[in-house]
Amino acid sequence: MASKVHMQGPVYLIENVKGQLTAKTEALEILSAIKQPMVVVAIVGFYRTGKSYLMNKLAGKNKGFSLGSTVQSHTKGIWMWCVPHPQKSDHTLVLLDTEGLGDVEKGDNQNDCWIFALAVLLSSTFVYNSMGAINQQALDQLHYVTELTDRIRTRSSPDQNELEDSDEFVSFFPDFMWTLRDFSLELKVNGEPISADEYLENSLKLIHGTGQRDKEQKLNLPRLCIRKFFPKKKCFVFERPAHGKKLGQLESLQEQDLDSDFVEQVAEFCSYVFSCSKVKTLSGGIKVNGPRLKGLVITYVNTISTGGLPCMENAILALSQTENAAAVQKAIAHYDQQMSQMLKLPTETLQELLDLHRTIEKEATKIFMENSFKDVDQVFLTQLGAELETKQGYFYKKNQQASSDHCLTLIQDIFGPLEKDVKMGVYSKPGGYCSFNKKIQELKKKYYQAPRKGIQAEETLQKYLQSKEDVIDAILCTDQALTQRERQIEVERVKVEAAKNTAKIKEDIQQKNEQLLQEKEKIYWERMQQLTEKMKKEQAQMMEEQQRATEHKLQEQARQLNERFQQENRRLQDEIKILNEREASRKCVVS
Repeated sequence: MASKVHMQGPVYLIENVKGQLTAKTEALEILSAIKQPMVVVAIVGFYRTGKSYLMNKLAGKNKGFSLGSTVQSHTKGIWMWCVPHPQKSDHTLVLLDTEGLGDVEKGDNQNDCWIFALAVLLSSTFVYNSMGAINQQALDQLHYVTELTDRIRTRSSPDQNELEDSDEFVSFFPDFMWTLRDFSLELKVNGEPISADEYLENSLKLIHGTGQRDKEQKLNLPRLCIRKFFPKKKCFVFERPAHGKKLGQLESLQEQDLDSDFVEQVAEFCSYVFSCSKVKTLSGGIKVNGPRLKGLVITYVNTISTGGLPCMENAILALSQTENAAAVQKAIAHYDQQMSQMLKLPTETLQELLDLHRTIEKEATKIFMENSFKDVDQVFLTQLGAELETKQGYFYKKNQQASSDHCLTLIQDIFGPLEKDVKMGVYSKPGGYCSFNKKIQELKKKYYQAPRKGIQAEETLQKYLQSKEDVIDAILCTDQALTQRERQIEVERVKVEAAKNTAKIKEDIQQKNEQLLQEKEKIYWERMQQLTEKMKKEQAQMMEEQQRATEHKLQEQARQLNERFQQENRRLQDEIKILNEREASRKCVVS
């Protein structure tokens, strides 16, 4: 059962001390305990722009993340607050509030770039918070997005160039949401009202036709990166919440003390996040829960701390190593539990044991498949197969021993009285051998009729009878009723019967070995069938992700061509208009 979230307030997830990032143990332990899928919302923006207020509202609280009321950045590093998702049962909403960008106390922007990159890597919804309208200055301030290609890698392969790498960002980047605070402009274009989303789309249109190509490229780079990297874009505008000194008291103000439009806009923002923000998902459709988010945090922070670039492929592989090992243990635990509950020793036949093993082995393999991912070269599946084969061998020997023990007890019960009679000399008389042999056959029949003796029934009986050959020979030799010829015939008969029994035992052992080999082959092919089904699903998922990325890329290319066409068309219309005006002017002069 997934654990419930009980966090009274936010805690440090990643602490930033003089530019050194550290993942905090308390937060990591909290994540370890949350097995639910996670919707991760991270907010980034310049300090003193009201980021923390929005995050507190998403948590359903007025207080929590520090708002601050001075010109200093209050949040250092990244704070985390896990709360039950308001609309999705058995889901956790993870809120990440980041330190303010552009804090002059930090000296340079390298730290800001890493905070920005981590927020992108860890979230499923990335909120960029800024003041006022989207103009060139606002886009220039968003230069962090243009540096993501220098901060993040999708693959570890050294031959992957930067362009190819960034083309894959859209496959795992979060949805992008731009929140505009203290927005006072009318949302109109050419006198017609537009939505906030349309305003964002218009603001991200590329600039062409200035005649200064280098300048155009620089101006368009943040626009192009936002359009190219993020699969979905959304915009919200907010009125100024209050005026004057009240702005520094937002935590204590009631809704009636705030601008009514602002209150409504915040409610709309929260409603959208609750209903539309997706579960954090990794490549291959892997839903992120607490332990997985913990693994990502540790991997990314450690990589940055050692001077490396966070790599999505490496992070997923690191997660897979931990989770696949745990999946093997979970599968083995299921196998052990089911075998201990369902196996009744000794089994009547070897096939009974093998059938039960194969059934539970198949269940265990299914559990492994459901809890594993990115098992490169099937290393962990092979490990599971080897451990289950060892388990089968263990239960086979245990079944043999149980059968032998049971049969020995049964033999003592059945043949015990006969042994006493032999010791008392009951059969040491003329005709005694014939009576003894008849009694042996009766007792053997009784033994064979006893149920659930197991796979060692015949071998155990024959070993017992072989151990009594000296006794049988003694009775045969002392029986004066038999002639010498009859004794010789009986000796030969006993030898032939013993040889037949030995051959039968060898045949049984060979048959058991063949059964075990056939069973091993069956299990192998069943496992391969399960693996094939899993790989088909994974390939379909990867194809879907690649198709989405390709469609996004083609849509962006088509959009750029359309924008260029429209701008060129407007330029031509302007030129035609100028030419017509000149022609009209010329005609006026001539006339």
